[in-house]
Amino acid sequence: MKHILIFIICFFVLSGNMLFAQNKHFTTTGTIEFEKSINMFALLKKEMSGNDDGFMQSAYDSYKKTQPQFKKLKSTLAFGDNKTLYTPIEPEASRGSFFSTPMAEQTNTIFTDLATGTSACQKKVFEEVFLVKDSTRKINWKITSETREIAGFTCRRANAVILDSIYVVAFYTDDIAVSGGPESFTGLPGMILGAAIPHENISWFATKVNEIAVDEKTLVPPKKGKVVNNKELSKTLLSALKDWGTYAQLSLKAFSL
Repeated sequence: MKHILIFIICFFVLSGNMLFAQNKHFTTTGTIEFEKSINMFALLKKEMSGNDDGFMQSAYDSYKKTQPQFKKLKSTLAFGDNKTLYTPIEPEASRGSFFSTPMAEQTNTIFTDLATGTSACQKKVFEEVFLVKDSTRKINWKITSETREIAGFTCRRANAVILDSIYVVAFYTDDIAVSGGPESFTGLPGMILGAAIPHENISWFATKVNEIAVDEKTLVPPKKGKVVNNKELSKTLLSALKDWGTYAQLSLKAFSL
């Protein structure tokens, strides 16, 4: 009798879980509003490392007195039919500053076809525009048990290393059944709603998810720019920045993300 009772309880628990899974709603189309946050004080301090120029130090001190510590930039990610389109929003005019760094800008408009594993990125590199067509970045994510809520969704943490040495933290939700994310972050079993590069003092987090029907005709690759692949772009940048010292490595890293 005891065994029968245990069997009945297990049956109803399993049936309930299956029914919940069958009735669970998954978002497959919509738009996501993202905010990129850059700790400018930390970023500029790092870029000035090893520079003993008194003028630069004075400019940095002035920046800290007149500018906010965190620079905020907006972007949107439209998704549907297993495709995504990440688009930066032009920021409002802000107070001028002596400092300018690619890491603190938004230079990419990125179309990703998750079904074919390909992407097209319109990338502004200083005064030139490239159209980078290549396979999506392969990221070896390690999923953890840590969770947090982002834009009303429960998200699970995953960690990875990209570009050989850049440590990345991401938070994804499987309630949005698309393996996309901001910028070129993809490859998790759900939508990435948060990503951070701690050592570069940068993060992207969703502020709002809009579950709406997205017209497939709007999910198209950008077309402007000199067509290259990632390897060709890297070669071009290395050649152009070879005499820029430490700043060259920082810029190359920013344009490679």
